[in-house]
Amino acid sequence: MKKLFCTTTLFLLAFMVWSQARPVKIAFDMSSKDTLAHQTVLRHVTMMASAYPESQFEVVVYGPALQMVLKDESTIEKGVRALAANQNVSFKACAITMKRHNIDTSQLLPGVDVVPDAIIELVTKQAEGWGYIKE
Repeated sequence: MKKLFCTTTLFLLAFMVWSQARPVKIAFDMSSKDTLAHQTVLRHVTMMASAYPESQFEVVVYGPALQMVLKDESTIEKGVRALAANQNVSFKACAITMKRHNIDTSQLLPGVDVVPDAIIELVTKQAEGWGYIKE
Protein backbone atom coordinates (compact mmCIF):
# COMPACT_ATOMS: atom_id res chain seq x y z
CA MET A 1 0.00 0.00 0.00
CA LYS A 2 2.84 2.34 0.89
CA LYS A 3 4.55 1.60 -2.42
CA LEU A 4 1.31 2.35 -4.33
CA PHE A 5 0.86 5.62 -2.43
CA CYS A 6 4.43 6.73 -3.19
CA THR A 7 4.13 5.79 -6.86
CA THR A 8 0.80 7.60 -7.19
CA THR A 9 2.16 10.69 -5.43
CA LEU A 10 5.25 10.74 -7.65
CA PHE A 11 3.10 10.36 -10.77
CA LEU A 12 0.81 13.22 -9.70
CA LEU A 13 3.75 15.52 -8.95
CA ALA A 14 5.34 14.73 -12.31
CA PHE A 15 2.04 15.40 -14.07
CA MET A 16 1.60 18.74 -12.28
CA VAL A 17 5.10 19.87 -13.25
CA TRP A 18 4.61 18.73 -16.85
CA SER A 19 1.21 20.39 -17.22
CA GLN A 20 2.43 23.71 -15.81
CA ALA A 21 5.48 23.69 -18.06
CA ARG A 22 3.40 23.33 -21.22
CA PRO A 23 2.86 26.61 -23.05
CA VAL A 24 -0.66 27.98 -23.01
CA LYS A 25 -2.54 30.47 -25.15
CA ILE A 26 -4.92 32.84 -23.39
CA ALA A 27 -7.19 35.53 -24.84
CA PHE A 28 -8.31 38.27 -22.46
CA ASP A 29 -11.68 39.90 -23.18
CA MET A 30 -11.51 43.58 -22.15
CA SER A 31 -14.61 45.70 -22.63
CA SER A 32 -14.79 47.68 -19.38
CA LYS A 33 -14.12 51.41 -19.16
CA ASP A 34 -13.10 50.92 -15.51
CA THR A 35 -9.43 51.89 -15.21
CA LEU A 36 -9.05 49.47 -12.28
CA ALA A 37 -10.00 46.65 -14.66
CA HIS A 38 -7.36 47.96 -17.09
CA GLN A 39 -4.77 47.78 -14.31
CA THR A 40 -5.93 44.28 -13.43
CA VAL A 41 -5.57 42.87 -16.94
CA LEU A 42 -2.17 44.53 -17.24
CA ARG A 43 -1.07 42.95 -13.95
CA HIS A 44 -2.40 39.50 -14.93
CA VAL A 45 -0.75 39.49 -18.34
CA THR A 46 2.52 40.88 -16.98
CA MET A 47 2.75 38.17 -14.31
CA MET A 48 1.70 35.35 -16.64
CA ALA A 49 4.03 36.43 -19.46
CA SER A 50 6.89 36.49 -16.98
CA ALA A 51 6.03 33.15 -15.39
CA TYR A 52 5.27 31.41 -18.72
CA PRO A 53 7.58 32.95 -21.33
CA GLU A 54 6.76 30.26 -23.90
CA SER A 55 3.03 31.00 -23.73
CA GLN A 56 0.99 33.46 -25.79
CA PHE A 57 -1.34 36.12 -24.46
CA GLU A 58 -3.71 38.37 -26.38
CA VAL A 59 -5.75 41.23 -24.93
CA VAL A 60 -8.77 41.97 -27.12
CA VAL A 61 -10.04 45.50 -26.46
CA TYR A 62 -13.43 46.81 -27.54
CA GLY A 63 -16.33 48.98 -26.46
CA PRO A 64 -15.63 51.44 -23.65
CA ALA A 65 -12.28 49.74 -22.92
CA LEU A 66 -10.78 51.19 -26.09
CA GLN A 67 -9.45 54.15 -24.10
CA MET A 68 -6.89 51.85 -22.47
CA VAL A 69 -4.99 51.61 -25.78
CA LEU A 70 -5.37 55.20 -26.95
CA LYS A 71 -2.57 57.76 -26.85
CA ASP A 72 -3.24 60.57 -24.37
CA GLU A 73 -6.18 58.66 -22.82
CA SER A 74 -4.70 55.46 -21.43
CA THR A 75 -4.00 55.37 -17.71
CA ILE A 76 -1.71 52.36 -18.25
CA GLU A 77 0.14 53.51 -21.36
CA LYS A 78 3.61 52.69 -20.03
CA GLY A 79 2.55 49.13 -19.15
CA VAL A 80 0.80 48.55 -22.46
CA ARG A 81 3.86 49.76 -24.36
CA ALA A 82 6.14 47.47 -22.34
CA LEU A 83 3.93 44.41 -22.80
CA ALA A 84 3.32 45.10 -26.49
CA ALA A 85 7.09 44.90 -26.97
CA ASN A 86 6.98 41.29 -25.73
CA GLN A 87 6.72 38.96 -28.73
CA ASN A 88 4.37 36.65 -26.79
CA VAL A 89 1.87 39.38 -25.89
CA SER A 90 -0.44 41.21 -28.26
CA PHE A 91 -3.09 43.88 -27.92
CA LYS A 92 -5.93 43.92 -30.45
CA ALA A 93 -8.34 46.82 -30.86
CA CYS A 94 -11.75 46.32 -32.46
CA ALA A 95 -12.20 48.08 -35.83
CA ILE A 96 -15.97 48.27 -35.31
CA THR A 97 -15.54 50.13 -32.02
CA MET A 98 -12.94 52.40 -33.59
CA LYS A 99 -15.26 53.23 -36.47
CA ARG A 100 -18.19 53.92 -34.15
CA HIS A 101 -16.09 56.41 -32.17
CA ASN A 102 -14.21 57.89 -35.16
CA ILE A 103 -10.86 56.60 -33.89
CA ASP A 104 -8.01 56.34 -36.37
CA THR A 105 -5.20 53.78 -36.09
CA SER A 106 -2.76 56.67 -35.55
CA GLN A 107 -4.45 57.25 -32.18
CA LEU A 108 -3.55 53.77 -30.93
CA LEU A 109 -0.53 53.14 -28.75
CA PRO A 110 2.46 51.61 -30.56
CA GLY A 111 2.21 47.84 -30.77
CA VAL A 112 -1.59 47.74 -30.72
CA ASP A 113 -3.01 45.96 -33.76
CA VAL A 114 -6.52 46.17 -35.18
CA VAL A 115 -8.89 43.24 -35.72
CA PRO A 116 -12.07 43.57 -37.80
CA ASP A 117 -14.38 42.43 -34.98
CA ALA A 118 -13.42 41.78 -31.34
CA ILE A 119 -16.14 39.19 -30.72
CA ILE A 120 -15.19 37.19 -33.81
CA GLU A 121 -11.53 37.42 -32.74
CA LEU A 122 -12.37 35.95 -29.33
CA VAL A 123 -14.59 33.20 -30.74
CA THR A 124 -11.93 32.29 -33.31
CA LYS A 125 -9.23 32.10 -30.66
CA GLN A 126 -11.40 29.82 -28.54
CA ALA A 127 -12.08 27.58 -31.55
CA GLU A 128 -8.30 27.36 -32.02
CA GLY A 129 -7.90 26.11 -28.45
CA TRP A 130 -7.05 29.37 -26.70
CA GLY A 131 -8.22 29.83 -23.14
CA TYR A 132 -10.61 32.71 -22.45
CA ILE A 133 -10.63 35.15 -19.56
CA LYS A 134 -13.22 37.93 -19.21
CA GLU A 135 -11.61 40.83 -17.37
